[in-house]
Amino acid sequence: MPTLRSAPASPFGRKVKIVAKLLGLWDRIELVNADTTDENDSLRQQNPLGKIPTLVLEDGTALYDSRVIVEYLDELAGGGVVLPKGPEKFRVLTLQALGDGIADAALLQVYEGRYRPVERHEPKWLAMQQGKVTRALARLEANPPVWSGTPHAGIVAVACALGYLDLRFQGTWRESHSALVAWLDRFAQAVPAFEETRFKG
Repeated sequence: MPTLRSAPASPFGRKVKIVAKLLGLWDRIELVNADTTDENDSLRQQNPLGKIPTLVLEDGTALYDSRVIVEYLDELAGGGVVLPKGPEKFRVLTLQALGDGIADAALLQVYEGRYRPVERHEPKWLAMQQGKVTRALARLEANPPVWSGTPHAGIVAVACALGYLDLRFQGTWRESHSALVAWLDRFAQAVPAFEETRFKG
């Protein structure tokens, strides 16, 4: 059985979990939490980058990052489910990159606060990362992604990024993005896996 190395609060791990559930593959994957800060965690042998999520296959092959794992799972489910075939695939991949980019920029802001004392925070660096989030949210607010049927990987990535902003930034994004709030509410209602994978710690 493949093993997913992740952590409860990871937006990228959450994306993989939701995709696996949407594809009906979740009961075929073992979840083993990883501590990316622990030098003795086997994650560093499985993925030399020491990053999550990492999917370790039965033959020991490790797949990373989340975008690679999502593509693997989609192929395992027959293909064309969360990653459409043909030209449409690139629109979905681009939206996935946008969602992942929001999560990346938010995570870097969290790390700045976690690993540097306040007096050593770099305002320009934090402003640059926040600018990415602000611009991406404005783009999504003006044109919330549309889907029908099973949500594709881009939709899931955006939802997980917004969920991470709720978790780490107290949902302050909601104040000025009413269309996106309604969009996320619709996603949560349509996809029970979103609540099932929510970090409650």
